[in-house]
Amino acid sequence: MLIRKDYFDNGSLMGIWKMDESIDELLKLFPPSIRSEADNYINSIGSKRRVIEWLSTRIMLFELLGEIKIIQNHEDGKPYLADNSYHISISHTKDHAAILLNKVYPVGIDIEIKSDRVEKLAYKFISENEYIDPEKKILHQLLHWSAKECMFKLINAQGIDFKKHLFIHKFTPSQNGIITATEYRTKETRTYNLHYEIHPEYVLTWVVDTLKN
Repeated sequence: MLIRKDYFDNGSLMGIWKMDESIDELLKLFPPSIRSEADNYINSIGSKRRVIEWLSTRIMLFELLGEIKIIQNHEDGKPYLADNSYHISISHTKDHAAILLNKVYPVGIDIEIKSDRVEKLAYKFISENEYIDPEKKILHQLLHWSAKECMFKLINAQGIDFKKHLFIHKFTPSQNGIITATEYRTKETRTYNLHYEIHPEYVLTWVVDTLKN
């Protein structure tokens, strides 16, 4: 079910989908004219979760735009629309999916379920020069991961090392705000302002590269 649809001043459109339907329920919502595409995918994939993610994402895109768009993937896995009408970024977590669209600017979005698993992995993507609030350790680590996922999706470069190439400037988590982050993977060495929100079940981050067109 589409639980959020937001338009932003920079022309972006965001959607959040609660993945609480069965495959049969999702198929009833799928646009009939491309139902064969869904059937082919279901027959080729054994994972129920991946099928639900795939269907939910495409139904959400249809509900956001009111027209059928075909999602394809580059060799690196990053999604794009077959007609190139929008820049698109997609994210999935346990029970939610998120999409961010913009006709002009590249975008990145990430949604992450709240979990303490991130604590065991933090050393892989957080450098010793990045600040983590000890009183909000797990949440802060999760926001670091989510923000770096956004940047990874946004930056057009291969071989990105989250710990080496992506730096999160000092901030203290609140319910929502801005995360400033710098990438050191490209010659441009760009700095971005990412939006973030903390929800009861998940954290959400997104970025729009308004300097590119």
